[in-house]
Amino acid sequence: MAAMAPPRIPRTSSRATRSSPPADDGLFGVASTADNGSNAHEWSVSSLSGAMKRTLEDQFGHVRLRGEVSGYRGPHSSGHCYFALKDDGARIDAVIWKGVFGRLRVRPEEGMEVIATGRVTTFPGQSKYQIVVEHLEPAGVGALMALLEERRRKLAAEGLFDEARKQIPPFLPRVIGVITSPTGAVIRDILHRLEDRFPRRVIVWPVRVQGEGSAAEVAAAIHGFNALPEGPPDAALPRPDVLIVARGGGSLEDLWGFNDEAVVRAAADSMIPLVSAVGHETDWTLIDHAADLRAPTPTAAAEKVVPVRMELLAQLGDLARRHHGAAGRLSRQRHDALRALARALPRPHAALEGPRQRLDLAATRLTSASARQFEAASRRLGRAATALARHSPWAELRARRARFDAFSGRLMPAWSVVERQRRARLETLEQMLRSLSYKGVLARGFALVRTLEGAPVRSVSGAPPGARLELQFVDGAVRATVPDGDATPATAKDPPSARRRARPRKTQDDDTPLLDL
Repeated sequence: MAAMAPPRIPRTSSRATRSSPPADDGLFGVASTADNGSNAHEWSVSSLSGAMKRTLEDQFGHVRLRGEVSGYRGPHSSGHCYFALKDDGARIDAVIWKGVFGRLRVRPEEGMEVIATGRVTTFPGQSKYQIVVEHLEPAGVGALMALLEERRRKLAAEGLFDEARKQIPPFLPRVIGVITSPTGAVIRDILHRLEDRFPRRVIVWPVRVQGEGSAAEVAAAIHGFNALPEGPPDAALPRPDVLIVARGGGSLEDLWGFNDEAVVRAAADSMIPLVSAVGHETDWTLIDHAADLRAPTPTAAAEKVVPVRMELLAQLGDLARRHHGAAGRLSRQRHDALRALARALPRPHAALEGPRQRLDLAATRLTSASARQFEAASRRLGRAATALARHSPWAELRARRARFDAFSGRLMPAWSVVERQRRARLETLEQMLRSLSYKGVLARGFALVRTLEGAPVRSVSGAPPGARLELQFVDGAVRATVPDGDATPATAKDPPSARRRARPRKTQDDDTPLLDL
């Protein structure tokens, strides 16, 4: 776009006053004067900048501007982007506000040729004009390819496409994660192919596969699957063993989201093996280089992640037959080899004849030698037994018993006399003890009166009224209580009904009967 020449502004007369501004005339409202036509209205800087801003915006409005991005350093701390668009002959400043930048499908890059759509305006603070970009797109397929090649070289230099980083997908995954649109034909093709080959559990992470925000959703889905905890395949949301990023065919612009740097880095950082199935067989995107495995179509991706179940069963059957045949052949070979070795070996009986004969001769010599040794040992044992019998404990005991019998024969007469004398004396002492014992007195009808502590009561003074006494008879003891002094004791003259019989009762501490008087 050619730069517009600035309009010619007439000089302002010193005689013009600010209190009477002339009528607007021309593009910028230049006032006409009645003097000589050389005098103009005196403008302030702000009013002139505002007039130029309004004129520029009214004249051009929205424009499509083609140029090369220059001076791009990424978003400012405020989120806005400032750069310039240039061609061979001119340069114009450009700005992308924060809200617009977040919705752009193609982001500006240094040296990228783009077509910017926006409003041409001025920035009065620096007296320059600029374009406020509202939409940005590459300037043709050639520009996209150049940008794609530049991005590919950059990411390859970082090692994101190295073969050493790539993982080998599992032979038979338990859970498969699919990142694609849930409404397209791609997911149906994948599910049908998995069902035909080897049914597996499939978890779909729905994303947009083109348009604004598609790249961010795909990258978030890859990170989300990797963030799932490991668990059994029957869990509510298990972590997949392999991921498939799939999309159908389309133009370069349709597949541009899979060339996004965030998507490529997410695929390269994935700890889960990732299979890229974007577009048709001739379509290549940057995620294909970063993925662990590339499939030409989504259906081919399903074929690569699982084997054919019927083929596996056929292979297992073939391996089982081969194993059985090999085991039979090995058994026959070992049997033939064993028979050949057996023919080369001597007969077992012939091998044992010599040792058996030597054993018989040794047994004969051992028997005779053992018999002679046994006889000699028996004779020595007999002599020892005879010598030992003379000094055995039984012999000694018999000798001592004989001497004891002779001594006891002499001792018994004297001992019998002493014993009779002692027995007669003991009987005399026993009779004297019986005659002197109080128990003999008790046997004649008397009683022994004692306190409960065991002290004898010899007079009436020793038994005050209310005292508890114990009366010892010959056949036992009873307890009694001494009556009060004013009580009239029962006598023999009282009638039988007036007398109270002594009723024996037991105390708590012994079995002695008590008598209440």
